[in-house]
Amino acid sequence: MARVTGGTRRRRAYVALIAVAATAGCGGGDGGGEPTARPSQAVATSAAASAPTGTPDLGAAEEIAQGLDVPWGLAFLPGGDALVAERDTGRVLRVTPGGGAARQVYEVPGVAAQGEGGLLGLAVSPTFAQDNLVYAYFTAERDNRIVRFRLDGGDPEVIFDGIAKAGIHNGGRIAFGPDGLLYVGTGDAGDTQLSQQPASPNGKILRLTPDGEPAPGNPRAGSPVYSLGHRNVQGLAWDSAGRLFATEFGQNEVDEVNRIEPGRNYGWPGVEGEGDTDGGRYTNPLVVWKTRDASPSGMAIAGDTVYVAALRGERLWTIPLDGDRLGEPSAQLTDRYGRLRTVQVAPDGALWVTTSNTDGRGDVRDGDDRVLRFPAR
Repeated sequence: MARVTGGTRRRRAYVALIAVAATAGCGGGDGGGEPTARPSQAVATSAAASAPTGTPDLGAAEEIAQGLDVPWGLAFLPGGDALVAERDTGRVLRVTPGGGAARQVYEVPGVAAQGEGGLLGLAVSPTFAQDNLVYAYFTAERDNRIVRFRLDGGDPEVIFDGIAKAGIHNGGRIAFGPDGLLYVGTGDAGDTQLSQQPASPNGKILRLTPDGEPAPGNPRAGSPVYSLGHRNVQGLAWDSAGRLFATEFGQNEVDEVNRIEPGRNYGWPGVEGEGDTDGGRYTNPLVVWKTRDASPSGMAIAGDTVYVAALRGERLWTIPLDGDRLGEPSAQLTDRYGRLRTVQVAPDGALWVTTSNTDGRGDVRDGDDRVLRFPAR
C-alpha cells in the first residue's frame, strides 16, 4: 500500500571548481526485488516541461507500437510524434500517435548496455523547430554522459560526462523544465556515499544549460547540483505552477515521491523514506510505497493528477495533486501490461506509457515491449 507523508572540458572544470568549494567548507535498482543489487506545436515537450489539463482515459488504451527492445526514454516532437529510446540497442525510434511501425531515426554511438545501463533518457530541445536538437543520457564505456545530436544526421556532441556508471543505479531521466534548462536525474551507481558528496554528480538532480554548463541560479555557483541525497532518480515532472516532483527507488523498505526544491538534501543513504537522523537536515518525501508495490520509474503530471509508472509493482499509480500536497495514491492498470517504465503526457493531453518486460526482470508477453496511448477526454 502507498502512504502519504507530511562536455569533457566542461566536466573537468566543474570537478576542479567543486573540489575547491568542498575543501573550503562546504527497490533496489529497477525493481527486481533484490535489496541493494537491486501545448504549442511550435515548442517541443520533453519529460514534463508542461502540465496539460486534460484527463487521460485509462480505459481506452491504444497500442501504437510493439516489439520494442527495452524502451526507456520518451520525448515528443512538434506535431505530436514521439521519440523512443531502446536501452540495449542504442536506437532512437519515431512513433506516431496513429500507430504504424516504429522506425529508426538515429542510433547513438558508444552505448555500452549492461545491467540497468544503456541508452536511457531522451529530451527534445525546447527550440527544436530552429535547432533540430535531441538530447540523450546514456551509459558509455567509462561513465554515464549526456549528448546532443540532430535527427538529420551527424555525430553527437558530448555536453556533460563523468557521471559514475555501474550495473545498477544509473539514474537516466532528463527533461527540459519550464525555465528552458535541462534537469538530470542520476543514481548513486551502487556507491551510496556519492549521494552526499557535493563534488560528485551522482545521487543528485542536476540543472544545466542547454550547452551542459552549470545553470545560473543553482544553489552553489558554478555547480550543476540542484538537489542531493538521492539513491536513484528516474522520474521528473512539473506541475502547472512550475513545481518540480521526482520519483526515487528505495532499497529495502520504501520508494518515494519527493517535491524537489533547490539545495535540499533528500537523505540517502542516511534515511530511506521518512525520518531525520540529523536535526532537520533532510527533506521527507510526500508519498512512500513498499518497494514490492512500486519501484517507480517514469512520472508525469496532467492537471491535478500525478502519474507514476511502476516496474516491480506492475501498475500505474495516480496521485491527486493539490499545490505542494499529494493525496492518497490509487493503483491503475494493475497486472494488465506488466512492468511499466515510462509515462509522459503528449502535447494533446494523451498519456503515453511504455512497458519494460524485455529488460530481463519481467515476464515477456506476446508483443512486448510496447507503447500504449490513453487519449484525453
